[in-house]
Amino acid sequence: MMHYDFLLPPECILRKAVSLDRLSIVFAVFKARLDPNQLRWQQFWVIESDGCLVALGQLRKFHLAQELGSLYVVKKWRKQGLGSFLVQHLISQATQPLYLKCVNHRLVNFYAKKGFIPIEFNDLPSSLKYKFRLSQARKKFLNGFVVFMKYQAGLDGNIEREFR
Repeated sequence: MMHYDFLLPPECILRKAVSLDRLSIVFAVFKARLDPNQLRWQQFWVIESDGCLVALGQLRKFHLAQELGSLYVVKKWRKQGLGSFLVQHLISQATQPLYLKCVNHRLVNFYAKKGFIPIEFNDLPSSLKYKFRLSQARKKFLNGFVVFMKYQAGLDGNIEREFR
């Protein structure tokens, strides 16, 4: 069982996304300017309060890897631990090595506190190199901010575990 450092507020529930969440997920992803590639509602977990989605995130599946992506918390629900709770839950659901792409300076520290470490583009599995190739080009040729990260079990204070 996963140990969570944060608790959900009592009015919130964590659940797998259902087909009725599709439009809300697409709206949130575009509103937040997140990566719209591979938006499959079946890969999302959501936090709901009073019938409204207040946070969401997904585990994208690739060959020999997974990507934590599309993490979003509605503005009025931020700074309450929902993002941290959701990241910890998504980590617990991962069945393969877990990676992510950060395009925001402050989020690098957020993910580092959860057990992710920066890695070089060349250290990504080939399935993710293909997906992240445009981000790498943006970083290399346009000097854009991009950090690729990999989850390292045990760095977040949780018990080390092997991927199944």
